[in-house]
Amino acid sequence: MSLLEIKNLNVRFGDANAIPVVDGLSISVEKGEVLAIVGESGSGKSVTMMALMGLIDKPGVVTADSLNFDGNELLTLSNRQRRRIIGKDMAMVFQDPMTALNPSYTVGFQIEEVLRQHLNMNGKAARQRALELLEKVEIPGAAARLNAYPHQLSGGMSQRVAIAMAIAGEPKLLIADEPTTALDVTIQAQIMDLLLSLQKERDMALVLITHDLAVVAETAQRVCVMYAGQAVEIGQVPGLFDVPGHPYSEALLAAIPEHSMGADRLATLPGMVPGRYDRPQGCLLSPRCPYVQDNCRTQRPGLDLKDHSFARCFYPLNQEVA
Repeated sequence: MSLLEIKNLNVRFGDANAIPVVDGLSISVEKGEVLAIVGESGSGKSVTMMALMGLIDKPGVVTADSLNFDGNELLTLSNRQRRRIIGKDMAMVFQDPMTALNPSYTVGFQIEEVLRQHLNMNGKAARQRALELLEKVEIPGAAARLNAYPHQLSGGMSQRVAIAMAIAGEPKLLIADEPTTALDVTIQAQIMDLLLSLQKERDMALVLITHDLAVVAETAQRVCVMYAGQAVEIGQVPGLFDVPGHPYSEALLAAIPEHSMGADRLATLPGMVPGRYDRPQGCLLSPRCPYVQDNCRTQRPGLDLKDHSFARCFYPLNQEVA
């Protein structure tokens, strides 16, 4: 059984007629697996994981056939039962560490709060464990940093603190939402190395939301490609990168600058992601797709599954996926 199984997840903001931000998404994560989620900004990557974590507030509405984590159906749990899982067995590292940390409390207090809430650890034991966690995430002068406030830390340091808080409950699943976006280039590699080191050491599952396909190629076993709220392709990283099944996956890979070396222009995909009022009747990519056929404009392709991979396309480029 998969550690995480999401079936037909939908997220809307507004009334029942609102266009879903996440549209019928189904995905699984295995124990100890690194799954990457990629796609343009606004494709629903972060909203998907925020819905899983219970962080969608009104007017947002979350529905799903199933949100099963480690044998627990999250949809049927009470808020109290869900809080025992969220932050402990399942944790999240956010894009901007400066806004993820509370500016009114010290670093030590915030880590100890996680330990008190999820591990019933208090006093000197919690303080010592908080120190060990800061050392684990390679913060120099960890003992002194316990009494520091977030504004006294650099972006890289703040992200390390956020990671320490996320792993404090010893999670089985860690979600990293573009964890290096707000950081300097020199710090980005350090944070990624830290996350992957912790993932291997603790045998955690890691869901990595990112724009960096080079990072995906180096770190993930599987990748989910999202477009306009839908998962359009899921597959093993080597296979999908070598021969993508969906035209959108092909376009993302073609846009990597290294693939355009010697060319006058970088490769691009014309057009825009459809908005609320211009979603096409058929395939959501049909106005931009270079391979579009007549039925693509009028019919929505389903999920063409094979060996835990799929391409949401009538004419997948990788026929082995079809």
